[in-house]
Amino acid sequence: MAGVGGKELPAAVLFACSMNSVRSPMAAAILRHLAGKRVYVESAGVRAGGADGFAAAVMDEIGIDITAHKPHTLRELNDTTFDLIITLSPEAHHQAMELTRTMAVDVEYWPTFDATMMVGQGSREQILQAYRSVRDELFLRIKRRFGFEGGPSL
Repeated sequence: MAGVGGKELPAAVLFACSMNSVRSPMAAAILRHLAGKRVYVESAGVRAGGADGFAAAVMDEIGIDITAHKPHTLRELNDTTFDLIITLSPEAHHQAMELTRTMAVDVEYWPTFDATMMVGQGSREQILQAYRSVRDELFLRIKRRFGFEGGPSL
């Protein structure tokens, strides 16, 4: 599918991380925001975590609502016909490679900081800043990867 900036958009993208609470739901919501209905986007984790209020708060700051997100695992996915899987943690990358051994799907690894490591390590503002850094890094990387350089910015 024709994308922005001359790049082809995949029809279906999966973002995967460890818990499906912060990184992968943020990335999925950002791509949905930028691509609209042109791309089917899903997220999953190696393990299902819980909803994360810090992630919801920093996404709300840029006008993207992820409060309805329900974390689930890679094994719980009903549809596994993705054109591209982007993994955001080492264990998600390992599991995605295992799951796709017999599939024709591209898998990319984007090492992304786990902001939940900051919870309990600093003030609320310091924790939010760590989450914002993850959000901003994902936003810029998604814009670059999918050709949305001229699109919305943070």
